[in-house]
Amino acid sequence: MLTILFDGIAYGMLLFILAVGIAVTMGLMNFVNLAHGAFAMVGGYVTVLLMQRLDVPFLLCLPIAFVTSALLGAVLERTLYRPLYKRPHLDQVMFSIGLTFMAVAAVDYFVGSTQQIMQLPEWLKGRTEIGEGAWMLGMGHYRLFIIAVCAALTIALQHILTKTRFGSRLRASVDDQRVAAGLGINVNVVFLATFAVGSGLAGLGGALGADVLGMDPTFPLKFMIYFLIVVAVGGTSSITGPLLAALLLGIADVAGKYYIPKLGAFIVYSLMIIILVWRPQGLFVRKGGKA
Repeated sequence: MLTILFDGIAYGMLLFILAVGIAVTMGLMNFVNLAHGAFAMVGGYVTVLLMQRLDVPFLLCLPIAFVTSALLGAVLERTLYRPLYKRPHLDQVMFSIGLTFMAVAAVDYFVGSTQQIMQLPEWLKGRTEIGEGAWMLGMGHYRLFIIAVCAALTIALQHILTKTRFGSRLRASVDDQRVAAGLGINVNVVFLATFAVGSGLAGLGGALGADVLGMDPTFPLKFMIYFLIVVAVGGTSSITGPLLAALLLGIADVAGKYYIPKLGAFIVYSLMIIILVWRPQGLFVRKGGKA
């Protein structure tokens, strides 16, 4: 039981890092970016290919995956996304879905359709067991590493968004772009940096999740619904809601697949429906904030 809870928390933390970027773009920038999973796929493939073909150490691949996805996000934000900020959400959805299918086709053509295998370092393999019987806690070393990294990133994100000048400028830019620009805030640069960081976090999540989730060209399509569930259930006015939603989703998914394998997905969607009926705007919504 404790092992399932531990694995669910690790899975949920990974989903949060993967989905927090889309939560920021939807909640703060009011842009529906369904191509978010493509940036995660970029980070995952960069990590796997660097390790397989160039023998780059795993820990060095993680920042490379973040930077690569962030740079790609910055370029696409400047060239393709920015003109769509004021367009209807339907246009944004159609554009981002089209971009996702283009990314899937490109990876399938250049890399192949087979699932990539990532060889973890020896110190991340194995597990540590504590206790006995039904209350034994088996902690996989890699999942423990995922929890530690994702927890540190969550604390850093919360601090940046709530305690720094950049977070204040971002919130001001979202509330009223004209007023923010009149106060000397370069709104375009703020949005560019935000989009790039969100894309980079997706790439980092893809790198961390390549071994746990698997990495193949259909990755963005398989996990798109999970990203949307995290955002819908958690709300988009803060990162606390998506974090709690991701943890609930991770634990429910792991427990459901273990105890009731045939109804695993049913449990996740049932939980989502119950929460949304109870709180249609998500678990956490600031008063006066955007949902």
